Amino acid sequence: MINLYLAAAEEGAAEPHNPIIPVWQEIVVGSVAFAVLCFVLIKFVFPQMEKTFRARVDAIEGGIKRAEAAQAEANELLEQYRAQLAEARTEAARIRDEARADAEGIRQDVLAKAREESDRIIAAGNEQLAAQRESIVRELRSEVGTLAVDLASKIVGEALADEARTRGTVERFISDLDSAGRR
Repeated sequence: MINLYLAAAEEGAAEPHNPIIPVWQEIVVGSVAFAVLCFVLIKFVFPQMEKTFRARVDAIEGGIKRAEAAQAEANELLEQYRAQLAEARTEAARIRDEARADAEGIRQDVLAKAREESDRIIAAGNEQLAAQRESIVRELRSEVGTLAVDLASKIVGEALADEARTRGTVERFISDLDSAGRR
């Protein structure tokens, strides 16, 4: 600009050029340069920028869609996991209840067998006691009979040798003792 001002001052010193008003040649050159710049930007740069912008938008939207799909899949898997967990808990509760029922059944079986064994042992003991009592009663009868005959022989002073009489006397004596013991 300074060069133009100096050139104008040399040509016609009569009228100096106003620096606020541009020279018409500069306006033409600037307009052509601006038109070429706009043509290059519109033809080459803006389409590339639009492609890049669309690629970025597609990448972002695709990423969002992929994230939403992954979130949906994760939610579905979570629901499946929860369903399986609830099913497993239900199954565990059922197994636990069955085990309790089985344990109660086994307990009842063991108690029943123990009662049966106890009843059998008590019955065998009672039978054994009854047999021993009978045996002891028989032994005592024979001893008491013998002692009674010996005692009676000493008291009466004669021998009670007759077996049949002795036995009858002993049986009568024991019967009297039994009837006296029951009263």
